[in-house]
Amino acid sequence: MTSQSQGIQQLLQAEKRAKDKLEEAKKRKGKRLKQAKEEAIAEIDHYRLQREKEFRNKQTNVMGSQGNLSAKIEEQTKETVRNLTSSYHKNMESMMKKLLSTICDINPEVHPNFRHAV
Repeated sequence: MTSQSQGIQQLLQAEKRAKDKLEEAKKRKGKRLKQAKEEAIAEIDHYRLQREKEFRNKQTNVMGSQGNLSAKIEEQTKETVRNLTSSYHKNMESMMKKLLSTICDINPEVHPNFRHAV
């Protein structure tokens, strides 16, 4: 009987060792999955940054820098304002004379279609 109980004890111990090894393997698998996920996220972030950098470079090459465009637009606006202001000062006097003469110089005359009833 002792040999039977010894055999049962050995089987129970072997089963316990197998169960421990299985749990340890599950833990290692979980750790490895977590590590693989973190590595994948890091790789995705690195790839995204690289592609964004390439995109910005292409955008700069094709369109020029935004600061350069805004400076050009600002300079064009200032030039237009200067032209309009100079045109205003140059033509203001003559336009005022034309307006005043049109308003103030009235030549009263009878309309050609008017018939005087006698």
